[in-house]
Amino acid sequence: MPPTDLVGLPAVIELRQYTLRPGRRDELIDLFDQEFVETQEEVGMRVLGQFRDLDDPDRFVWLRGFRDMTARHRGLTDFYGGPVWAEHGPQANATMLDSDDVLLLRPVPTASGFTYSATRRPPVGAPAPDRFVAATVWSFPPGRQDGITLVQDGLLPVLLETGPAPLAFLTTEHAHNTFPRLPVRSGENVVAIFTSYPDERAHRRHLADVQAHALVRHEILPGIEREQTAAPRELRLTPTGRSLIS
Repeated sequence: MPPTDLVGLPAVIELRQYTLRPGRRDELIDLFDQEFVETQEEVGMRVLGQFRDLDDPDRFVWLRGFRDMTARHRGLTDFYGGPVWAEHGPQANATMLDSDDVLLLRPVPTASGFTYSATRRPPVGAPAPDRFVAATVWSFPPGRQDGITLVQDGLLPVLLETGPAPLAFLTTEHAHNTFPRLPVRSGENVVAIFTSYPDERAHRRHLADVQAHALVRHEILPGIEREQTAAPRELRLTPTGRSLIS
């Protein structure tokens, strides 16, 4: 893609994971793709990626980006107070059991965030791309940087050495949630890495190469495990037809 076609990087990113009523994920995806993509972007937000969770047929995962927290407040206010959500929001909400699993994230300054081509979004009805997106989210004690440093300075270089470069390396955005109508998980201190692969086999091969690395096996992973507050969460995702990220 030509460099002039790239728009980004969003400075604030929401990772949103919705638990849906059984069997209604495709209904929400169809509604989302038709009604909630361009209409959010018209008020200054960027719909970065929409995904099916391979481990839960009733989970929809998506990413939304903003220029900054001020733009986030303005965009959310305009969209959720506007006519599109008034008309279609009740139908969307009817598919959901829970929409509050939301992490507020930002790119690590010395690493990378999502880039995307705003002019290359597939049209409504486009088939889902034959891609696999893996996301790993590590949780560390609030206020502690040791685990984040181990992932950034220890694990990330090995990921780059052994496989495709991550799409993004993100950590918690600690700014106050200025749009409380949409809750976010507070008190978090996480690192999230997103990587795209041709298929899940390529992802498994990459993981095996990383785990076979002596420094990772003997020092980096044990160090991360000592710092983390819970086992990392692994998301196995397939992009929907209109996802910018795939």
